[in-house]
Parts: sequence; structure tokens; C-alpha cells
Amino acid sequence: MTGWKLDETHMTKAGSVAAGRAGDGPDLVLAHGWPWSSFSWHRVIPELARSFTVHWYDMPGYGQSKKSDKQRTSLDVQGEVFAEMLAKWSLSKPRVVAHDFGGATTLRAHLLHGCDFEKYVLMNVVAMRPWGSEFFDHVGRHVDAFQGLPPHIHKAVVTAYIEGALVNEISVEDFDALVAPWLTADGAASFYRQFAQADERYTEEVEAQFGEIRCPVKIVWGEDDPWIPIDRGKALHRLIPKAEFTTIPGAGHMPQLEKTSSVLKELLDFLP
Repeated sequence: MTGWKLDETHMTKAGSVAAGRAGDGPDLVLAHGWPWSSFSWHRVIPELARSFTVHWYDMPGYGQSKKSDKQRTSLDVQGEVFAEMLAKWSLSKPRVVAHDFGGATTLRAHLLHGCDFEKYVLMNVVAMRPWGSEFFDHVGRHVDAFQGLPPHIHKAVVTAYIEGALVNEISVEDFDALVAPWLTADGAASFYRQFAQADERYTEEVEAQFGEIRCPVKIVWGEDDPWIPIDRGKALHRLIPKAEFTTIPGAGHMPQLEKTSSVLKELLDFLP
């Protein structure tokens, strides 16, 4: 089977992690972001698996991975867990595609924890300050109040938040699968815990080192991203001037679901 699935479990410093892999060929790791899970890659995995051994996992605190009280799942921890996962999969120099918080996560793994990549794609990533939004900051300051929301109001918050990332309709099934992990009791608590643990110092610690990235880089950006505007992608390119830079017309923050064929073209032009 070459589709998305989570049939592996690995223990990490942040708890158990649900993971999967498909295909045959050079190793490729997909790193999702906030507030997503590895499911966000499910539409590109089958085609990528024709050419690569594709690996993915749900970050601790996300998707089907461990969620628990007092669990630390901030970007510093996620960078360490990414390095752990490469070691568990025995990957010494994989290709890496990162989205959103997956950008900061993998940049920390590469620049601070010695993980080498063969090629590296950064798509609509959180990588440099400032990031977040007024709502993001507000929730972070009032986590206890939000954690007490009745389930139907919490669902409305999560639904509206995720809708705000998109500029194109995606299937109802895909949208519901993005929302679902946050609707359980432990998922709701973990959703707000991510706001509380967000800290720009975890990107600040690597921004000055972007010129030291040790592999070819391609930056891909949805032109109409309402969360991280295209100007942020151009600013990132100025800090990694040797990188390729391309945009996905008509895509919002989730190009892999909104404009799947365009994303696959950009990936398959660069990764082999």
C-alpha cells in the first residue's frame, strides 16, 4: 500500500509517536506543521512513493501521537524529536520536505542537532520572527479559559481557525480529518497547550545560521497564504539566497491540499 497510514509507533523524549512509510527509493521525510498532522500530506504521498521511500509521523502532541498533561511539545522539543526519528529510521541523509512549524523543527534539527539532508524543501514555513497572530497571542495568554470551553464551542473555534488557513475549498473528508484529532478530551487540551508553549526564541536561535544550511534548498510558497504572507517567504529567501524560490498561484497556507498537482510538480522537479 502506498497511501498514508500510521502503522508504526516509536518512543521519543516527548512520548510515543505514530508514524508510517511507503514506497521504494531514496529516503524522503515529510514534516508537518501546526495545527496539522501527517494526514496533511496524504494527497502527495502516493505519487511521491513511486520514486522515494517516504517517511512521516505525527509530532508529539498532534494527530495520533501521545498527548498528555504537562507534555512539552514546543519547537525546541520538536527539533530534538525530529533528530530522534531520523535515528530510529536509520536515515543519515534523507531528503526533507517541511511545512509550517515543520520548517522551524527541521531547521533546528539541521543547524543545532547535526542532522544532514540531501535536499530540503521549505513550504509556507514558520522559520523567522515575527510569527503568530493576535488570536494566537491572545489564546496563549488565556489558555486556562479556553481549556474550559464546552465541546461544541471548542469545535467551532478549531473549525474557524483551520478555515482561516485556506483560500480554496478542500473536501469535507479532508477538512474533518484535520479537525478531528483536536476534538477528543486530550486533543482539546493539547490544542491550547501548543499556544501556551509557542515562543519566538526557538526560531531566533537559528535565524542567524540560515547561511550555514548544508544542502540544496527550495522554498515553495502559496501566493495567497493568509497566515504567513508571501512577503515572509521572500524575506526567508533573502536569508537563504542560494535557495530556489517558487510560488504556487492561487494557494493558501495548505498548498499540498489546495493545489496538490502544483506541489507535486515542484517537489518532483527538485527532489530526484
